[in-house]
Amino acid sequence: MSTYIAPLRDMRFVMTELAELGELSSLPGYEEATPELAEAVLEEAARLATEVLAPLNKPGDEQGARLTPDGVVAADGFPAAYGQFVAGGWSGLSGDPEFGGQGLPELLQAATVEMWNSSNMAFALCPLLTAGATEALRQHGSDELKARYLPKMVSGEWTGTMNLTEPQAGSDLAAVRTKAVPDGDHYRISGQKIFITWGDHDMTDNVIHLVLARTPDAPEGVRGISLFLVPKFLLNADGSPGSRNDVHCVSLEHKLGIHASPTCVMSFGDQGEAIGYLVGQENKGLAHMFTMMNEARQKVGIQGLAIAERAYQQAREYAKERVQGRLASSKSGGAVAIIHHPDVRRMLMTMKSQIEAMRAFAYVMAADMDRAHRDPDAGERARRQVRVDLLIPVLKAWCTELGVEIASTGVQVHGGMGYIEETGACQFLRDARIAPIYEGTTGIQAADLAGRKLASDKGAGMADLIAEIREAALELTRSTDTLVASVGAALADGVQALEDATAWMLQALATQPDAALASSVDYLMLTGYVCGGWQMGRAALIASGKNAANEDPDFHRTKLATARFYTDKILPKANALLKAIRSGASGGSSLPIEQF
Repeated sequence: MSTYIAPLRDMRFVMTELAELGELSSLPGYEEATPELAEAVLEEAARLATEVLAPLNKPGDEQGARLTPDGVVAADGFPAAYGQFVAGGWSGLSGDPEFGGQGLPELLQAATVEMWNSSNMAFALCPLLTAGATEALRQHGSDELKARYLPKMVSGEWTGTMNLTEPQAGSDLAAVRTKAVPDGDHYRISGQKIFITWGDHDMTDNVIHLVLARTPDAPEGVRGISLFLVPKFLLNADGSPGSRNDVHCVSLEHKLGIHASPTCVMSFGDQGEAIGYLVGQENKGLAHMFTMMNEARQKVGIQGLAIAERAYQQAREYAKERVQGRLASSKSGGAVAIIHHPDVRRMLMTMKSQIEAMRAFAYVMAADMDRAHRDPDAGERARRQVRVDLLIPVLKAWCTELGVEIASTGVQVHGGMGYIEETGACQFLRDARIAPIYEGTTGIQAADLAGRKLASDKGAGMADLIAEIREAALELTRSTDTLVASVGAALADGVQALEDATAWMLQALATQPDAALASSVDYLMLTGYVCGGWQMGRAALIASGKNAANEDPDFHRTKLATARFYTDKILPKANALLKAIRSGASGGSSLPIEQF
């Protein structure tokens, strides 16, 4: 297994040139986010990821987390690594300064999240869930709850979880049965939750659960769900962990991947003593939890990028070292490293170009989140928030689907050795496979994009996006660099496919909603490919100018090559998906169920 190396050069390029970090540092509250600080953050994060987290990835996969009579025990080395993570202030990088966070832009956070997940996805899931729980509590918790819990959660001294799923209630949260009975200033919680990531462990002295449950007189369905904070240990008067709450991990799931991340079955109130505190308003729990879910979905999208990057690095190094076969064009006839073979180069370029497109898409969206929070102009804040809301399901689903595809291609580059665990290529595919499932499956993200986001404003947000991409394509086609102009022509073709698909979806949503939903995944993937092409086009234009000025020519020539490959080989999928979208449900709805 090759050593993980953070792709700092491309990260810097995307952050400064595409996500425009310099402009972010002029926004109120982000003045400290200078290029010098950003460079220091990237360098230190790369060191922690490479030297501390990556070496634990394979041993953690082999050992896994363990359930003991005293609770869940993390894989060897994980508690010490987590201690370094907290000591370095990484948990609170973009956290609210009121509760001890550093208040840095989400853009910087996105780059570190990529590194944590590339180096050790199982480890990275713990702070990922904590970040979501922290944001939900910050936005919806009472002042008392925030004062007692947020400082420790922001610092990472305590971790957080999300407790939604139950044995009978997967994605259908209307079926949640966990109960919350009022008892003075708190509630008594009873029920069972499953699939709880890092639901218990020994890396911190408290775990803070956010739990969906129903009060006795709650209405049926999702309108009757409330959100509760249920700590593993109740707090003493001085805020320190006190007596154990009646919440326990009763079993661990045996999974395809992320073995070092404990996926817990959590039982609340077996002795009738699970104490919880209402977060926000009764019966508004699902809306409050969506704060956490959107935070998690953005970061899971980055997970897809991260695991793809790790799989690419592994495949690239193997291809450089593995000597096998001879080239048809070679006159000497000697065996060569497989990276010289055209098909291996095709696979590696397919991986690399899509990773660069995903990174640009994810980081630009992180910058949009920052502008939605901090831009002094209220109209611009609102416009950026519409863009973020529209594209979060695309980021989550498109990047995680590509993460699986790219990790699978990484196995293929290895040939037979890719199917053998000792090379490490298998683990990336196994770990990647969960990402399109948890925090809302790809189908759920597609239904959100089409059925909620697109329908809610009759396509206005998407029209704004299409107009911006079309303007970028026009600028590219006017370039005197013929390669950049060709990228622009391909992007113009792709954005036309997106516009045509959007028009079809809007009409179908009004007249054939089942057909629209049947095509929604294709529509989401089309949107992702075009957004990726948009950012690759922007990158090509910038790289062309810097290459002409002889500024870091090797890097910028490479950027031009990957942009051309993406628009030649990947972006044409948009028109193929348009054709599939227009077919609607096709035969899927007419086939009798017994014939499946």
